[in-house]
Amino acid sequence: MLRVTRGALVEYGLTLPPLVLMFELNPEMLTRTRTVTVRTGTAPGTRGGYDFVLPTDTPRVAQGISVQPETLSIDVMFDATDRMSNGDAIASLHGVLPELDTLRAMIEPKAQGPGGVQTLASLGVGEPRAFQRQESASVLLFVWGDHVLPVFLTSIRVEEKAHLPSLVPYRATANLAMQVIEGRNPFYLFERVRGLASAALNTGQASFDFARKVFF
Repeated sequence: MLRVTRGALVEYGLTLPPLVLMFELNPEMLTRTRTVTVRTGTAPGTRGGYDFVLPTDTPRVAQGISVQPETLSIDVMFDATDRMSNGDAIASLHGVLPELDTLRAMIEPKAQGPGGVQTLASLGVGEPRAFQRQESASVLLFVWGDHVLPVFLTSIRVEEKAHLPSLVPYRATANLAMQVIEGRNPFYLFERVRGLASAALNTGQASFDFARKVFF
């Protein structure tokens, strides 16, 4: 039996309608990618960076680095079969179409209207002033386990697996690609603190294991 857990995408902002998406995901299918571009030294006789001896020398080995934001890729599942079997009227009529439409609304550009409320830019109901007509991507909170990451949804790919007689899908999978919003926002700062605390646990355990092998 496939082991799944619950996840969520929550739009962080004043939006109409408020967008929240709950889903099942397979933890084995979550991919996290970070890319670092290193500009190494070009001193004669060196390859891949300047020479160094002491730990205090290492900052100049790479004269500068460019760190790209972390990206995430996950596969999520939408299935209305159980709800349909239990007599859920919405699922019986619409299948998983409401979830898929929520996903599409999350990736569509938004325009700011009165009071800071955001609506789909394609509806053309934003303020007429130029600075408020600007379209922007939704800031989303990706929640799974004890992680809450602020992200932009950068791509979606949906595969509809089964349909009702009306051709409305009642089972679908979606591949979601996201870019983490790294900066001094409270969600990312909390994630960094959580990550450092977790890394400290690993360092302590590794040091203990090393000492035990060397001295005992």
